[in-house]
Amino acid sequence: MSVRVRPAWLAGLALLGLAGASLWWWQGRVPVTEREAARFQPRELLAGGNQPPAPRMTPESEQLDAHALAAAAAYAAQHGSRALIVSRHGYIVFERYWAGTNFDTLADAQSFTPLLAALATGVAMSHRLLGWPDEPVGAFFSAWRQDPRGAITLRQLLQNSSALALPPSGGAAAADLTARALGAPLAGVPGTQHADNPLDAQLLALVLERTTHQRYASYLSQALWRRLGAGDAWLWLDHPDGSAHADCCMLARQGDWIRVAELLLSDGRYQGAEVIRPGWVRLMRTAARSDPDYGAFVRIANKPRAGSESYAARDVFVVEGQGGNRLWLAPAMQIAILCTGAPGGRDPGWDDSRIPNLILRAARDYQPPPPLPGDINALVPGH
Repeated sequence: MSVRVRPAWLAGLALLGLAGASLWWWQGRVPVTEREAARFQPRELLAGGNQPPAPRMTPESEQLDAHALAAAAAYAAQHGSRALIVSRHGYIVFERYWAGTNFDTLADAQSFTPLLAALATGVAMSHRLLGWPDEPVGAFFSAWRQDPRGAITLRQLLQNSSALALPPSGGAAAADLTARALGAPLAGVPGTQHADNPLDAQLLALVLERTTHQRYASYLSQALWRRLGAGDAWLWLDHPDGSAHADCCMLARQGDWIRVAELLLSDGRYQGAEVIRPGWVRLMRTAARSDPDYGAFVRIANKPRAGSESYAARDVFVVEGQGGNRLWLAPAMQIAILCTGAPGGRDPGWDDSRIPNLILRAARDYQPPPPLPGDINALVPGH
């Protein structure tokens, strides 16, 4: 059989087609610029279970108002959102996507990333690999055993109250994340003040590695990510075969965070199976002594943010950060609301309680919370 030589111009067209297809695939799954994508290199696979998402149900079947959901979607669209996904009782009841994205689109998890370190810590405690939340970290780091930093507890790392000095770069790329975390000096008294410090999540990941004798990505996959059925994801490394960032920049399917929301709503259970011992999520939602507005990498909605109204339910808690991603959770109503956005954050006109309040208040079974003692504005309107 003779071999026909392909003309050069056809070969060129084929190469262009392959390049175009690759670019289309990347743009459709990862809504970040080429510069951002190049920044998060090298990466390590966080193997997922790659299971189908939760079943879809109509909003009406879960007593949610379709008009309120549409209004919430319109607000999300006005403020540069990429996705809005609402679930109730384990069912996805509403989805809207923008900027060419969908449920499976890979995106920068932003400040959702540290939440996984807190959840994986709960799994390790469930399996008795770790002792108790107030265990001093000096037990895991030999260099800190005779150092005041060794008295920092796991709870203080979880609650961002380690009092370690913030990295000069505020969490940007580091050549050696472990050396940076273990070399950070104390800047105050642990447990007395809340500060968004990337070192706290990084030290939790290091504790898990020392305890499980596994790489962080491997343990996180085994203990949590695969058990949720989430898709393959990637953690950013400080250098090839180096340490994974536990503080930011994980690339994951944006829709998979609704799985994490279901775990949080069910106090550690996912689709009926226990992933974390009951009570751990309640511990994460417990107000920190250092700041009653925060728990373990979550904000407790005790009071509204400046420029926002109070949340419509008293038990709402939020996973958030400096970027545009938000995850609102209302356990009593079993409603989770995921809204993803650009890493740069929300615009000045954004009201952080607008979307959840539209949805919660329009639920047919919504019960307004009773006024707090001494809340004169609720007891006497206009005061």
